[in-house]
Amino acid sequence: HPDFGMIFLYPYVALPVWTQQVPSNCVIKREQEKCLEMMASEEPSSEFDCPWFWDNLTCWQPAKVGDVIEVNCPELFSQFISEEDYEVGKVSRNCTAFGWSETFPHYVDACLYEEGNSSHPDMYYVSVKALYTVGYSTSLVSLTTAMVILCRFRKLHCTRNFIHMNLFVSFILRAISVFIKDGVLYAEEDSDHCFIHTLECRAVMIFFHYCVLSNYFWLFIEGLYLFTLLVETFFPEKRYFYWYIIIGWGTPTVCVTIWAVLRMQFDDIGCWDMNDNAAIWWVIKGPVLASIMVNFVLFVGIIVILVQKLQSPDIGGNESSIYLRLARSTLLLIPLFGIHYTVFAFSPENVSKRERLVFELGLGSFQGFVVAVLYCFLNGEVQSEIKRKWRSWTVNRYFAVDLKHRHPSLASSGVNGGTQLSILSKSSSQIRMSSLQAETPS
Repeated sequence: HPDFGMIFLYPYVALPVWTQQVPSNCVIKREQEKCLEMMASEEPSSEFDCPWFWDNLTCWQPAKVGDVIEVNCPELFSQFISEEDYEVGKVSRNCTAFGWSETFPHYVDACLYEEGNSSHPDMYYVSVKALYTVGYSTSLVSLTTAMVILCRFRKLHCTRNFIHMNLFVSFILRAISVFIKDGVLYAEEDSDHCFIHTLECRAVMIFFHYCVLSNYFWLFIEGLYLFTLLVETFFPEKRYFYWYIIIGWGTPTVCVTIWAVLRMQFDDIGCWDMNDNAAIWWVIKGPVLASIMVNFVLFVGIIVILVQKLQSPDIGGNESSIYLRLARSTLLLIPLFGIHYTVFAFSPENVSKRERLVFELGLGSFQGFVVAVLYCFLNGEVQSEIKRKWRSWTVNRYFAVDLKHRHPSLASSGVNGGTQLSILSKSSSQIRMSSLQAETPS
C-alpha cells in the first residue's frame, strides 16, 4: 500500500501511497512532546492555581480557580470518523480549588458521535491488517509458483511472458516489502517506532517505496505493451523490451533516490514513514498518479480498439457474442492494468477513509494472485505445455517400469528409464532398416 507506497494507520495498518495519515499512537506521542515543550518553555508561576496538565490526550494550559478552559477534540479522534461526517467537537475542564475537574462532556460523547459507528476502531484496523496479510501471502505463493512455471518451460520464453515475469517479480517484491516493513516498524505493540530514526528503519522505507513504485510502473508497461501491440503493424518487441526494463526498474530508482536525498536534507524526521512535507511527498505520489492516469487512458483506448475489431465483418458471431467477448476482455484487463486504483486515486485524501482502506488493501493485496491465475494458470499456452510435459513424463515412466519387469538385467545395470527407452528406439530403427534392406531387390 499503499498499495504504492503505503504509510501506517493505527495500530499496524497500511494505507494507499497518496494518503498521508499519521499513526494514531504517534499522534498522541507527538502531542505529548509539544505539551512537554510548552511546559518547559514557561517559568513556574504562583498566579495559577491549576498548572499545566497532560491527560494522555490533550494538553491543558494553566488556569485560575473558576476558569473554564475549552479545547478542541484531540486530532486522534478524526482518524476514527470519515471526513464528511466529522465535526470538531469541544471538551472543557473547570479549575477548582481542588485542581482540575473531569472533562465535560466526556471525550467519547463529544468526539466519537458518528451515527451507526458502533464497531471498535481497534478491531476494525486489526481486521484490515489480517485481510491484507492473507492477501499478500496468497499472492506471494501463487506468483512464486507462476514464476517457476514460466522460467522452467523454454517454449514459454517470449517478450510477452518476459513482461509478465517482471510484473510478477514486482508483485513479489511488494508483498515482501510490506511484511518486512510491518516487522521492523511494528514488531512490538508500542509507540516507540514513532521516533526511531535508525539507518535500518529508513532503508526499509526506501526499499518499500521502491518496490511499490516498480509495481505501478510494470502495470503501466503491461498496458503500454498491449496498446502498442494493437496499434503498431510492425513491432520490434525485443528492441522495445530493453526500454521497458529501463522504465520499469530504472525510473523508480531515480524517483526513490531523489526522494531519499530530499528527505535527508529537508525532512529528516523519524523513520521517514510519515510525510508532513507535501512537496517532497509528490516525488513519490506524482509518478504513481501519473502511471494510474496513463494506464486508464490506455485501457479506454484498448477497449475502443477491441470494439472496432469485434464489430468487423471478418469476425463472426451475433451481437450478444460480440458483447460477451468484449466484457470478458475488459474483465481480464482490469487487474492487469490496475484500473481499480482509479476509484480513489484522485479523490481527497480524507474522504471515505474506511472504504478506501478496505478497497485499496483488499483488492491491492489480492491483485497479484488474480494476475497469476489469469495470465499463467489459466493461460492456454501454459496449460498446453504443462500437459505436454506431463504426457512425456508419463510415457517415460511407463516404459521404464515396463522395461524393468521384462528385462530385469537391464533395469539393474544402472541404466535409467530414459536411456533404456532411447536404446530401444535406436534398436528398433536399426531392425527396420535391416528389414528394408533385405526386402529391397539387389
